[in-house]
Amino acid sequence: MQHRRPRLSKKAKTMLAGTVALAAAAGVTVAQAGEAGKKCGAFDTVTMGKYYVNNNLWGQDDGTGTQCVWDTSRSGDTIGWGTNYSWTSKAGKENSVKSYASTVLGWHWGWKTDKAATELPVRVGDRKPVRTSWEFSVSSDPGTMNVAYDLWLHAKNNADWQDQPTDEIMVWLNRQGGAGPLGTKYGSVSLDGAMWDIYQGDIGWKVYSFVRRTNTTKASLDLDDFTQALVRRKLLGNDKYLSGIESGSEVFRGSGRLDTKAYSVDIGRRRLKPMGYAFTRTRARTGGVTRIRVNTIE
Repeated sequence: MQHRRPRLSKKAKTMLAGTVALAAAAGVTVAQAGEAGKKCGAFDTVTMGKYYVNNNLWGQDDGTGTQCVWDTSRSGDTIGWGTNYSWTSKAGKENSVKSYASTVLGWHWGWKTDKAATELPVRVGDRKPVRTSWEFSVSSDPGTMNVAYDLWLHAKNNADWQDQPTDEIMVWLNRQGGAGPLGTKYGSVSLDGAMWDIYQGDIGWKVYSFVRRTNTTKASLDLDDFTQALVRRKLLGNDKYLSGIESGSEVFRGSGRLDTKAYSVDIGRRRLKPMGYAFTRTRARTGGVTRIRVNTIE
């Protein structure tokens, strides 16, 4: 899928990067406009720290409708946001995606926020954890749509607005109304406690879709697990770079809304894990004292 947006001027990028850096340094919870301040223009954006929300109506010419996005909360690198939509399809375009309102971290035909703050790109072969959590709700009878991550990969570590991706990886958490992925089924895999069907397609770059067999509205994933699943199958090279991470809803047709309660991406940090117990026993003159220390590592 080609999710293009207008290119920002160099001056606008510089001013925006400075604002993001100051907010990050302060480490504060930032008040958000909420649904009352929603934006409904095609490719309107809302900056939220290192992310931005993109009202990405890339397939709007295949239908008729409206869509809006808004921010609801931000605390550190955890954000909340929402979108509502109403789409009908033109004749013969019922199965075409009309929109992908989404958060963007990193590259999306260029860089809108401070690049250093995104911690992207990441070389696939470096095996850095890309941990993400997402809790959301979907309205009842939301039409034909999905809730999915969209990852962009390049052959170099300095991709900019003019550079087409080599690979795209989608991770479908939820699908409604008979929505289906591009391409044909390649196989299946068990990752992060769930079964996923893998689909493979080509639209000028390779598109891989991991479709969860059972819908969920809450996920905690390491996206590196999905890139490595493709590496093991020799579908993706370790020399590729993960440049952009997006999360949102592809809408084919219908009316509904997606509300994200909490969403975050954390790159390069491993969880603290218990490694065992170290016991140190000491004796005081008046009795015995036992001290226990629990060791953890990153």
